Amino acid sequence: MKIVQPAGWPRPAGYANAVSASGRVVSVSGQIGWDPVTETFAADGMAAQVRQALDNLVVVLRAAGAEPRHVVRLTWYVTDRAEYVGARREIGEAYRALFFDHYPAMSVVVIAGLLHPRAKVEIEATAMIPP
Repeated sequence: MKIVQPAGWPRPAGYANAVSASGRVVSVSGQIGWDPVTETFAADGMAAQVRQALDNLVVVLRAAGAEPRHVVRLTWYVTDRAEYVGARREIGEAYRALFFDHYPAMSVVVIAGLLHPRAKVEIEATAMIPP
């Protein structure tokens, strides 16, 4: 995997502008901040739901033979911009606990709502396992 940084652009914080990679693709559907076995939420806060969604994402990646370091793209859907921005420090801590200093291409999209009315975040990923 190679991080693509356009000449003259400042280095982004917490994501990459682009990533190039080759290998076996793993596409992970959106994970929300609940326990996927019981389908219950332990918390309503944005940071706690992000942590659980990221935990769920890592479990799915590992089930496919991938690791967080193989992720080349993350798309986050959040239901409340102000709550997301207010929890950025805690979200960053949760992210680094699982992804360390790996920052793939990433987008955060603010949306009106998610299918589950209690969900505040959904995170989907694309990973590339090297040949």
